[in-house]
Amino acid sequence: MINPNNPTGAVYSRETLKKIVEIAKKHELILFADEIYEKITYDDAEMINLASLTGEDVLCLTYSGLSKAYRVAGYRSGWLAITGPNWKAESYIEGIKLLANMRMCANVPAQHAIQTALGGHQSINDLILPGGRLKAQRDLAYKKLNEIDGVTCQQAHGALYLFPKLDVEKFGIEDDERFALDLLKEQKILLSHGTAFNWGEPDHFRLVTLPAVEMLDTALDRLGEFLSGYHQ
Repeated sequence: MINPNNPTGAVYSRETLKKIVEIAKKHELILFADEIYEKITYDDAEMINLASLTGEDVLCLTYSGLSKAYRVAGYRSGWLAITGPNWKAESYIEGIKLLANMRMCANVPAQHAIQTALGGHQSINDLILPGGRLKAQRDLAYKKLNEIDGVTCQQAHGALYLFPKLDVEKFGIEDDERFALDLLKEQKILLSHGTAFNWGEPDHFRLVTLPAVEMLDTALDRLGEFLSGYHQ
């Protein structure tokens, strides 16, 4: 589970998370919680760590790191927390420890930045509040997307993405990967097609809201221009 979610920007409610835990408990499943965006939430969205709801009944592996909230992508500096009935998975956990001891892929010196980052000034807060850069970019992208004829979009409550829906009948879209490639060739704008995220229909794409407001404004104007005459 990715919460806040990539690609939709959804932040899951306590009720939804509890139901996920109940399913895992009933079927003796392990929960894998990707919470790398946990500090990036907007408006009144409440981020709830999944492990806080599992108790001693469900094994939960929680992943996080510095790349998103602390904006040091590429340093490969992260961590894994294991909670719940560890004694039921001793051999599994031993295998994880063996891999960790081999230091495969990890940037070991960068791991020393974790303690300082977690205990220091959380500058991400200034970016997600009203007037902050990340919130302004999200709000502009949401507004501009919904102004395009044939595009609808739900507002994101977390993370760095929007997942707009295309009117496939209007645009004649049968292959969303081709749509993304056509847009790239004509307007030099790169989007991720929805089926790349295991979405079943060719009617969505993912937009990253990280570019500056001015760049997003220009790019979405060009997207609207492209779609105004597009038919696959």
